[in-house]
Amino acid sequence: MLDKVLIANRGEIALRILRACKELGIRTVAVHSKADRELMHVRLADEAVCIGPASSAQSYLNIPALISAAEVTDASAIHPGYGFLSENANFAEQVERSGFVFIGPRAETIRLMGDKVSAIEAMKQAGVPTVPGSDGPLPEDNDEAVLATARRIGYPVIIKAAAGGGGRGMRVVHSEAHLLSSISVTRSEANAAFGDGTVYMEKFLEKPRHVEVQVLADGQGNAIHLYDRDCSLQRRHQKVLEEAPAPHIDPEARARVLKACTDACIEINYRGAGTFEFLYEDGQFFFIEMNTRVQVEHPVTEMVTGVDIVKEQLRIASGMPLTIRQEDVKLNGHAFECRINAEDSRTFMPSPGKVTLFHAPGGLGVRMDSHLYTGYTVPPHYDSLIGKLITWGENRDVALNRMRNALDELLVEGIKSNIDLQKDLVRDSNFQEGGVNIHYLEKKLGG
Repeated sequence: MLDKVLIANRGEIALRILRACKELGIRTVAVHSKADRELMHVRLADEAVCIGPASSAQSYLNIPALISAAEVTDASAIHPGYGFLSENANFAEQVERSGFVFIGPRAETIRLMGDKVSAIEAMKQAGVPTVPGSDGPLPEDNDEAVLATARRIGYPVIIKAAAGGGGRGMRVVHSEAHLLSSISVTRSEANAAFGDGTVYMEKFLEKPRHVEVQVLADGQGNAIHLYDRDCSLQRRHQKVLEEAPAPHIDPEARARVLKACTDACIEINYRGAGTFEFLYEDGQFFFIEMNTRVQVEHPVTEMVTGVDIVKEQLRIASGMPLTIRQEDVKLNGHAFECRINAEDSRTFMPSPGKVTLFHAPGGLGVRMDSHLYTGYTVPPHYDSLIGKLITWGENRDVALNRMRNALDELLVEGIKSNIDLQKDLVRDSNFQEGGVNIHYLEKKLGG
């Protein structure tokens, strides 16, 4: 087992990693910016190191500072959490070259899956279903070939940046008249945002759901899935509310895609926790990307499978083979997660400031993952996520009813939060039925 882990993150995920380390008897190092001295995990860690000023670029994205902190504390491994450097192949490579264990996939795997074109090609070879598309980058000097590709796929199409992600670097085109100009604009934007102007084309699905598959693999020929999640309630491509398992999925399609994901992990020699993201429409799954890290919404999967995903990451990083077999993984009940953000429920403007009162809900099947406490000041420099409220029930109705009650109990005072929005969503009649598409929330908010 690893001896000491440096947690290269902040907020609720840093606290989540610290708890898993403590349960496994692993000592912890918390790194923090000057603005984050009062974070809960900084108080609880065995050691703490300030790595720079409030700016993420000078602290949590500062690779030399993170590696130096690992060196001075004699840490054996670095856990990147999610966001920040968690999917940065250069960081993973430098961590390993410096003699530490990177708790995640190998750098070459991160590169493979980080480039959307190579990821789609790898998934096709592994038998994972993909969206009909250009089968590679669009040429820059052959307009006729581009137009022919779009005609073959059929309009509407979507132009995507190969290096994009998180909803950035994409543009929908409904007719041939706008195709070439849209490609040019997307290419320019991608070059400016990601330093890579490579773009590709896919069929644009009109009313898909966002369904993802959680996997664990040890890089030693063993891989399992932990079933799926529905993350279709999104605003500006950012997830708001998630659930597991995904409701109203064709059983045969589900079985096929779950097996395809575990087969793909073995094919690419995947190591660690990962998530295959799909669009699901008309009973079919279409691969869009793989996240090579722990997901924000991992708790809903933990609640319905009983598997501690972060502890499994730590065990795998220690070189241990998977001890859980696929037949050991049983679905039990249903779970929801509401992301609690420090932002106005109507305008979505961030709301940093001092939390004058924080009260977490409780009861059977209720979990609150948050770094908040009364008196804590939410800084203005980072993502607005301040917590995740998770509920479990023996079926979807029970879990959803528990979420309604838990949201009513949750108190965050002194700053604005999106609790009222979440209260509205869990009472929405269409969401209660299950199976809303990825455009539903924005249409609801627009109305």
